[in-house]
Amino acid sequence: MLALALLAPAHATGLPDAVAQALQQAQVPADALGAVVLPLDARRGHAGPRWQHRAGQVMQPASTLKLLTSVVALDRLGPNLRGSTELLTSAPQQGDVLAGDLVLRGGADPEFDLPQLWALLLDLRQVHGIRAITGDIVIDRTLFRPARPVRPAADATPFDERPEFAYNLVPDALQLNSHLLQIELRSDDPAAPGQVRARALPSLPGLVIDASAMRSTGRPCADWAADWQSPPPLPPPVDLAPGDTAGGGSETLRIRLQGGFPANCVQRPSLYLLDPLALAERQLRWTWASLGGEWRGRVRDAAAPTVVPTVLPMLTPTLVPTVAPTTPAPDLRLLARHVARPWGEVLRTLNKQSSNVYSRLLYLLLGVDGMAAEPGETTAALADRAVRLWLAERRISAPGLVLDNGSGLSRAERITPLALAQVLQAAHQGRWAPDLLMSLPLAGVDGTLRNRFLSGPATGNARLKTGLLRNVRALAGYVHDPQGRPWVLVAFINHDNAQAARPALDALVDWVAGGMVPAPGRGP
Repeated sequence: MLALALLAPAHATGLPDAVAQALQQAQVPADALGAVVLPLDARRGHAGPRWQHRAGQVMQPASTLKLLTSVVALDRLGPNLRGSTELLTSAPQQGDVLAGDLVLRGGADPEFDLPQLWALLLDLRQVHGIRAITGDIVIDRTLFRPARPVRPAADATPFDERPEFAYNLVPDALQLNSHLLQIELRSDDPAAPGQVRARALPSLPGLVIDASAMRSTGRPCADWAADWQSPPPLPPPVDLAPGDTAGGGSETLRIRLQGGFPANCVQRPSLYLLDPLALAERQLRWTWASLGGEWRGRVRDAAAPTVVPTVLPMLTPTLVPTVAPTTPAPDLRLLARHVARPWGEVLRTLNKQSSNVYSRLLYLLLGVDGMAAEPGETTAALADRAVRLWLAERRISAPGLVLDNGSGLSRAERITPLALAQVLQAAHQGRWAPDLLMSLPLAGVDGTLRNRFLSGPATGNARLKTGLLRNVRALAGYVHDPQGRPWVLVAFINHDNAQAARPALDALVDWVAGGMVPAPGRGP
């Protein structure tokens, strides 16, 4: 087997039989596949393709594009960068009363959920002895530009017609519970057959979930989303003047659910159903009240008035443990801070579970460094520039590269299989290679590959990022052959029948893991 593998041509292009047969069975033409295998063993003395098929074709990569974002971010930011969320104020404290506004400042914290909010506010109660807040809670999202998130339905490049589903979330600098509301849907009450009931978890003040228009269906419970219909949009929050507490959080919002839901079923999805500001107000009010606090103000988006922007020093990542979006002026004091896990650890969730939100957030962080020097550019445009500069520095040609949000959840993003393979080749030679490797799903073991490659030569021998869109199936990462030699493998299928062609990608991985023995008639 070893002799045959070494005799194979350095630039073989014929499809392995198992791959060709799987494509034919799925009714997918061979030219819908773009793939390449590159060596990582320096003893081979070259870095050219070991095998390729339409490797220079510009294609949709789906979520394998997360690898480009991950590699560039590790190199530019380092694995020790941490997001943070801060509570600050310039208001005086009079006994147990904060006589003024409280600032909640976002620093691209990917893990700032309700438990972290509770712990942050607990510091106000127990450490600082604050019981009542007389002013507003000001949310500062100005780390990114534009600061205010865009609801996916209004995005310039909407992904699909379900903007309320979590994968469609557009991140911003303050990801309070990822802007998601968990609801409980149930139709298992024997006293009311066919009736669908709903409630928010937790039950937030000023919020009603109305499921009276939902109908019962005969679908399996696991397919509950098949008959789901997007709720009618709610009116945007009223832009009140600073200090105006009209409503004081007493305004009730009613979310009217519609569509079908299976009978005898219980589901608890987390959905993007409310404007982030409206949701944050109710989450803050509920959490502060649960701690025994008083507050009659409101929540509003604004830059903290006594804070001036600074540049994130990306060139010294080991010296910058947290994202520092702003530098406080002398009269703004820090009350409490939540610091997220290092991005080197968060990367495991990002790639193993294919988190679009985490990837988009990390991509935007790549653009923060240039915001001070380029005041007219968006953070996303600066992130695009940072990625292209990284590629140019390593002389990686990426013809036709299109970057949208850095996650691959896009109809626009494009890259060639060869360019992404060269990115992985460069990353394997870099100082943060172990961090990237540990973030990738292991074939047959965990992440998005836990139910694939359960047997065969690739099991436990391949670390691969998966990619999935309606018309795309993709794999990219590292594969070891029987001699223990590592290879880069990148493969994209772009076709309407791509889902049925997944076995072709699996066969290609097994072929590499098995030693790339040439099939009869397809090599020496």
